[in-house]
Amino acid sequence: MQPPITIGTVLQNRYRIIQILGQGGFGRTYLAEDQRRFNELCAIKELISTVTEASAWEKAQELFHREAAILYQMEHLQVPKFRERFEQDQRLCLVQDYVAGKTYRDLLAERQAVNQTFTEAEVLQLLRSLLPVLEHIHSRGIIHRDISPENIILRDSDAKPVLIDFGVVKELATRLQFPNSTSPVTTVGKLGYSPSEQMQTGGAYPSSDLYALGVTAIVLLTGREPNALFDENQLTWNWQRWVRVNPRFAQVLNRMLNNIPSDRYQSATSVIQALQVVDQPNVPTPDVSNLQTIAVGRGPNPVSPPASPNKPTPVIPPSRASSVLDNPLALGAIGSAVVILAGFGSWALVSSIRSQSSAPSETAPPQTFPSPVISGGTTFTSTPTPTNDEPVISNKRLNLGASNITTVEDTLKANQIIRYTFFGREGAKLTVFIDQGSGILLTVLDPNQQPIDNSSQQVTSYEGTLQVTGRYTIELTLVTGVAESNYNLNVALEKPAQPTPTETLTPTPTETPTLTIPTETPRETPTEIPTPIFTEIPTPTPTTGGEQTFPPADVTPQPFSGQRN
Repeated sequence: MQPPITIGTVLQNRYRIIQILGQGGFGRTYLAEDQRRFNELCAIKELISTVTEASAWEKAQELFHREAAILYQMEHLQVPKFRERFEQDQRLCLVQDYVAGKTYRDLLAERQAVNQTFTEAEVLQLLRSLLPVLEHIHSRGIIHRDISPENIILRDSDAKPVLIDFGVVKELATRLQFPNSTSPVTTVGKLGYSPSEQMQTGGAYPSSDLYALGVTAIVLLTGREPNALFDENQLTWNWQRWVRVNPRFAQVLNRMLNNIPSDRYQSATSVIQALQVVDQPNVPTPDVSNLQTIAVGRGPNPVSPPASPNKPTPVIPPSRASSVLDNPLALGAIGSAVVILAGFGSWALVSSIRSQSSAPSETAPPQTFPSPVISGGTTFTSTPTPTNDEPVISNKRLNLGASNITTVEDTLKANQIIRYTFFGREGAKLTVFIDQGSGILLTVLDPNQQPIDNSSQQVTSYEGTLQVTGRYTIELTLVTGVAESNYNLNVALEKPAQPTPTETLTPTPTETPTLTIPTETPRETPTEIPTPIFTEIPTPTPTTGGEQTFPPADVTPQPFSGQRN
């Protein structure tokens, strides 16, 4: 095996090696400067080949060229671009873009240091951002084979996740060591993240990448490694005992984690479609209610549903019967209604109601109309009670006052969202934190009702600068499993400093006196006076031989001395 390339070496008269980023049995990765692209940083992967025979080396070169052409086909903003391949000193090298940022393994370690992990919203956003990348590479017949938190980088430039270290490169490096072998010598993949079919037989499919992405998701959610989440006896994943998420989201993850390849999602597109319903509000299932509801007829006016012929329609709800009977006015009204109904008959009342309606309805019996009149509208107020699980949203305005600092004390209950709005100007510094609020998370939304940045979602504190002028929102929610919590919301808004206009005005008057400098330009005219002196100097040169040595030496510097004056 050849030794590593020394620091400072220039490859292909173009790439200067800066440092070694990593090294393993498959090869080495270097950080280099591209001297033909303004010293732009790039990554160079050296694939180590152990062959020595000429025929084997030719076959390794052929394999390298073919596989490198496949890597070059990947064109996605969240995949490092493979720029070129080259050979030098029997070294096979691939050049690709360098991605500056932290891996999700490093980010998880930072969270774990403060007893935190990634939130459900962050992991959901990660999946939605990476699935289109998998959709792209799978459409070109490329399987990553090595998805894990170590191989996903949160790019510093745009805060987007980027897939790195494709298993295709590792497989190519393995095959380069044994180019004459018909089967891969080493299975590419990471234990715990790669599915069984990949680790046992080396077979990899699009669903294999989806499996590894699902394992990555539950590791980021729980902060635990796959061996602690997988039950080897039952061959099942028990990650939900460590974290609670939306049941719809859990259902999608469990299908991605299925041990049987055919039972998983077969494409990244299928997972994208499944995740679309995760954030949608829960649709209430139809429940049987003991209260009578009012149906909508075919005509423009609402009408009542038909009453059972064997059971008279209850005029007064049972819960209110005792209070109504104690009222003498109600007793009189009931007696009058009974006399009217007995005298004219139900069918006469039906015909009169239909004659007053603009459109006939077959579901408009008369028995239900007297009930709203007698009960004073009580049946109407009791029917619209919702039975779904949609959160109750409370909107409040923050009164920052003259000091632009305020503290709000309140209580947040389960199935409730409280939103505080305030007006902020561009450049203002916002500081928000929750005190004495166990299980409460805040999210700062911009005027477009979008999170300001990644650090403003589902956190306990936030500090940042407002980018635009408008009305901002601080949204408070409870962590799943917490029923109620008291909190103190502290908000401080530091107005943007505006000394810049005064600074621009002060230099303008000072520059006006400097315009007197051109008065020195006429002084240049007398500097031309030494020019006649040059004509006088040659005159003594022919008379005295001793002075002939000085004029040549003085003639050359004098034009420069004249320009300096």
